Amino acid sequence: MSETSSLFGLLRNSADPNVAQAVEKLVTDGSDRELCRVNVLAFAAKHGLDEERAIAGFLHAASIGLFDISWNVLCPGCGGVLDSNTTLKTVAREEYVCSLCAEGYSPTLDEMVEVTFTVSPRVRRIAAHNPEEMPLFEYLRQLYWGSGVDLPENDYVETLESMVIEHVEVDPGEKIVLSLQLPAEFIIVFEAVTHAVQFIDVKGEPTRERQNLSLVYDREHVDNQTLEMRPGPMRIAIENRSSTRVLPAVFIAGDPLHHLIEKRRPFLTAKRLLTNQTFRDLYRTETVAVDQRLKITSLTFLFTDLRGSTELYERVGDLTAFDLVRSHFQVLQDIVAAEAGAVVKTIGDAVMATFPTPDRAVAAALRMREAMQELNRKSGSEDLLLKIGVHEGPCIAVTMNDRQDYFGQTVNIASRVQGLATSREIFVTSAVMENKDSAGILESKRLTPVSQDMNLRGIEREVRIYAIP
Repeated sequence: MSETSSLFGLLRNSADPNVAQAVEKLVTDGSDRELCRVNVLAFAAKHGLDEERAIAGFLHAASIGLFDISWNVLCPGCGGVLDSNTTLKTVAREEYVCSLCAEGYSPTLDEMVEVTFTVSPRVRRIAAHNPEEMPLFEYLRQLYWGSGVDLPENDYVETLESMVIEHVEVDPGEKIVLSLQLPAEFIIVFEAVTHAVQFIDVKGEPTRERQNLSLVYDREHVDNQTLEMRPGPMRIAIENRSSTRVLPAVFIAGDPLHHLIEKRRPFLTAKRLLTNQTFRDLYRTETVAVDQRLKITSLTFLFTDLRGSTELYERVGDLTAFDLVRSHFQVLQDIVAAEAGAVVKTIGDAVMATFPTPDRAVAAALRMREAMQELNRKSGSEDLLLKIGVHEGPCIAVTMNDRQDYFGQTVNIASRVQGLATSREIFVTSAVMENKDSAGILESKRLTPVSQDMNLRGIEREVRIYAIP
């Protein structure tokens, strides 16, 4: 049996069978482009797979060596990859600058960091493993633009050709001269490898006199100010002083270019992956560096605790109580994972979990309450009385006690809200209730929350709390 066949066998033992089959077919029969920076959500949609099971499947595939994971910092404007990392620990800059959009961005894990999967070169060699040999259009498609840019499948090359006046490949140390005719358009001379840009505003009366431009590419290239030129002949002298080849292209920055990059599709964000239980289980120590502070614009926290657990141990004895509490933990973890969440930690009899969106946390909370009622019915007692609190907001992803954790006021409020909850009602904040999908879940179950403004310990302002009956 070959090594790859053996890896497929391991994947079938750990991943959903349909996902494992689809991944095996992808690795065996997929094109080079399909195996480069796989967008897991698009892959799941194409093959009719459950997203969470597809994510888990690719994580298992990466853990055994079928794929390499890439954490790519994206430009929110053009969707370009500003930096590519093999681990989240190296996403360390305070600002990432997109030369093409002429903007700087402070990275957040919500929509600015995508997670993609590329087949390992040990399993199958593809063109992207040798990016220095890829032609410009494929380099742009596979390596420059992120997986969230929904590029056309059939007429991609024709679309680019309609907006690129000229392009050339320049080897290290090489000098090349381009001669072309400038149209009366806004022009971008964009180099995709070094991300260097020269903007040219072409306007005014046409000229027959040749206009000249000199461009030098190196790793310390500073973007130039916008030049004004007139329609007519132009000569561009290009010198490559970098250690790799460069791919300068003269783009017309018109509607076709804007339409090409404005069409987007969902992609797997770093935030969503960090809230995935399979990821936390498989990559427990490979997330955030000790001194990293990564921002998340919106994350939903769910806290639970057992009411009267001390009395429970006193009433039924340590062994019986321990078995009950352990069963309750397993049920809660299964529900969290099923709702696209992850258990961050347990503290005594309490659970802290995260979810990518408020509605998934609300759905989990309702299922948890029902599950505890069912366990109590089976035991013929009311031993497991669960208090649940949910809150959503910004936070910071950190590493504490060798474990990926979260820090910030959002976490504090969520914990305080759980402390106020009763075993009959789930307490959520207005930030959770303002989510239309959360409200939709409650409406579908004919549950009408009751609100009141409450003071939380350590929080100066009053917080509006909704009790879900």
